[in-house]
Amino acid sequence: MQRTILFQKNANVLTANGKQVGSLERVVLNPETRVVTDIVVRTGTLFNKEARVVPVELVVKTTEDQIVLREDAKELEAYPPFEERYLVDVDGDMEQKPVNPPSVIYGYPGAVGPVIVSTSEEQFATRIEQNIPAGTVAMKEGAQVISAEGKNVGNVERVLADSSVDRITHLLISRGFFKKQSKLIPIKCVQSLGEDKVHLRVKKTSIEDRDTTPIAG
Repeated sequence: MQRTILFQKNANVLTANGKQVGSLERVVLNPETRVVTDIVVRTGTLFNKEARVVPVELVVKTTEDQIVLREDAKELEAYPPFEERYLVDVDGDMEQKPVNPPSVIYGYPGAVGPVIVSTSEEQFATRIEQNIPAGTVAMKEGAQVISAEGKNVGNVERVLADSSVDRITHLLISRGFFKKQSKLIPIKCVQSLGEDKVHLRVKKTSIEDRDTTPIAG
């Protein structure tokens, strides 16, 4: 019998004995095969956040607001960071040692992408690399969902997958702020999956005609 696993936006990630170690930030998937390979777990405090890549096979159970890891899962620090930064010499293209990202100051998040850092003698660019399998993308929580004619029809609220093969079967998308409502979209309606956008092969009217279910919270 097929068992469905849920990857709910901001779900708490727990150890087998119930200790919370973080929350779900992204789902890593192969956009061609639609197979989930890893999850990105956000941990730390407001001023010292970090994210770790955890293989999906370590997930033993999921509910609407929790993801439980197997007993043999290691401490979260044992898994690779989601992103690593490298300083590259702009002129000579000489790669430097990896550098830790600066602490996030409230209201001034770290910049994404190449950043030029001036020194007295030379310039360096910061190259950011993601520690995820080749050919995969790390879909952000709340990724935009775009219809076939280019209309925004909601945001990804939950990813549902067949646990026997870790393949995505549906996306639950939501719209609204104070009273969220959801639409369950079969994966066959999805044209492409990206980091921050999901493109559908169906039009907006097809989504609006689907049954609507309120989302708690």
